[in-house]
Amino acid sequence: MILVAGGAGFIGSNFIKNFLRNNPNTKLVNIDKLTYAGNLSSLESVQFNDNYRFVHSSIGDYEKVTNILKENKISKIINFAAESHVDRSIHGPKDFIDTNIVDTYYFLQASLDYFNTLEKNKKKDFVFLHVSTDEVYGSLDAEDPAFTEESQFKPNSPYAASKAASDHLVRSWYHTFGLPVLTTNCSNNYGPYQFPEKLIPLVITKALGNEKIPVYGDGLQIRDWLYVEDHCEAIQCVLRKGNIGETYNIGGNNEIKNIDIVNNICQILDEKMPKKNGNSYKQQISYIKDRPGHDRRYAIDPSKIISDIGWKPKENFHSGLIKTIDWYLTNTKWLEMITNGSYKQLKKNYE
Repeated sequence: MILVAGGAGFIGSNFIKNFLRNNPNTKLVNIDKLTYAGNLSSLESVQFNDNYRFVHSSIGDYEKVTNILKENKISKIINFAAESHVDRSIHGPKDFIDTNIVDTYYFLQASLDYFNTLEKNKKKDFVFLHVSTDEVYGSLDAEDPAFTEESQFKPNSPYAASKAASDHLVRSWYHTFGLPVLTTNCSNNYGPYQFPEKLIPLVITKALGNEKIPVYGDGLQIRDWLYVEDHCEAIQCVLRKGNIGETYNIGGNNEIKNIDIVNNICQILDEKMPKKNGNSYKQQISYIKDRPGHDRRYAIDPSKIISDIGWKPKENFHSGLIKTIDWYLTNTKWLEMITNGSYKQLKKNYE
């Protein structure tokens, strides 16, 4: 029995569907607090699956989590639960401290207390896999080598700092208390069901809505991009083959400037959904003031997971981007349903 925390979010919901598809004989419990980015409509395809169960809960609810672990005899935990948007962490850092640090502490403690009750043969199979981000490593200059698992933590935003803290907590619960843990740090994810505050769905949404497409600063910030299905496969590989206590960096080998991504999306939309007046979506691009503490470049070196575990991404950026745009073009109802007041509040980030 697998417990997924934060399974109604973007990566979590994709992971659950991927996992149930690849493991039809394994049962899975999904717990999610259902904040603005948690959306059960992203899981409609599995809601009646006999191997799937949803429980509305925060990972910080020690008593409830403890009961879930015991009642379902959980053997593995995958923790996606987090506040995860840099812009929101600038405007409201407290939520990030509460969820990514304090709630993670309670989740780790509930997991440890449960682990200590298991029989010896059950303890051998137990693992707590913590999903984190490359942003904990800070920013790279153009000539710097990519982040490895040995890179120093240098977080530059409240979001990154809170995730770095959670990574440290997970590590300490292994070294101090013996909780079997694994940690993954991934690069920027993209794909279906991503909340439209993140760059790629934001550009698609703004373009189709005939609104200005905001680009921070000069748009030359570089990110490594990872298609979400590849990430889901990587996590399952780490869960099966990872060495307890180890960290694995997961990247897509796709370093691209933000402005190039924006232009690529506009070009693809020009081909797939041309405007009646013949204008390009590129004419909607609007450069705005850069956000505070904006990291210049992220890059992941995935050599360790490739050599030790045998995983590598299947999608290149272009193939993944085409799949992503096609999904949003054919799922406009999903997009309309989630662009509620919480989403509209993001307007302050781009003014």
